[in-house]
Amino acid sequence: MRAVVCDGSGDAEVLRVGTVEDPVAGPRDVIIDVAASAVNRADLLQREGRYPPPRGASHTLGLECSGTVAAVGTDVTRWSVGDTVVALLSGGGYAERVVVPEAHVLPVPAGVELVTAAALPEVTATVWSNVFMVAGLRPDECLLVHGGSSGIGTMATQLAVALGARVAVTAGSDAKLERCRELGASILVNYRQDDFVARVREATGGAGADVILDNMGAAYLGRNVDALADNGRLVVIGMQGGTRAELDLATLLGKRGAVLATSLRGRPAAEKTAIVASVEEHVWPLVADGTVRPIVSQVFPLADVRDAHRLVEASTHVGKVLLRM
Repeated sequence: MRAVVCDGSGDAEVLRVGTVEDPVAGPRDVIIDVAASAVNRADLLQREGRYPPPRGASHTLGLECSGTVAAVGTDVTRWSVGDTVVALLSGGGYAERVVVPEAHVLPVPAGVELVTAAALPEVTATVWSNVFMVAGLRPDECLLVHGGSSGIGTMATQLAVALGARVAVTAGSDAKLERCRELGASILVNYRQDDFVARVREATGGAGADVILDNMGAAYLGRNVDALADNGRLVVIGMQGGTRAELDLATLLGKRGAVLATSLRGRPAAEKTAIVASVEEHVWPLVADGTVRPIVSQVFPLADVRDAHRLVEASTHVGKVLLRM
């Protein structure tokens, strides 16, 4: 089958469309004819040789997909050939077919076009598991989202607003912040011009953010703790700003705060199963009724995978960048 392959590690030039072996389903697996996948920053890191796939996962890039069930394992009970689905993957999405455990597959939500649906699995699972299952964001609390115009940021904003929270976002331009405002964010911080700690404190009457969803890691650690409210929860899901920083424990203790760090790709299968089930129960109804929607910046044909990677690297997009098979 056709798939994107990497000729070594490096910039986008190492990517090309080639041929790999067709996937084989185990007893509890589903094989999906892929309609579309999405480009995530984890794909860029893997391409650069800095984020190897978990043991046993496909080395082909791609952490999510939409498509049609092509075959099912002998013990699969929920899915049938011809079902239109999306899937959370450990790898393999940049290909014509992918194999995935049946429990990591979801139906395409009502009202969402099949290609567009590829923008949903990774962001909904990441946001729901971290902001709600781990950090326990509650109605009337304040959520600060760094990278508010990203795929994760646009989904976090919509879900938090839908469930009654107030949302602050950081982004690198006023145009991006305007898009975030349209999605419901009410505290808008241009990180190139303003101090997010001061802005969030000012907007919350000095209290700070109850939950912070952070993709920067080390570069923002100290300032994130400063921005936390009492009993606040900082959830670190990325390391774009490095991996090592000093933590002022006195400040954290004084706020009775928590610093949590999670990843999605490497979680045990059972944990992913629980997350996917929770997403279907709590998030899918909001997508189906239009309260929450996938935000897609651009769709590239598979042959233009290099251009898709360059767009994500440039960070000029809002929402998700998709690859159409």
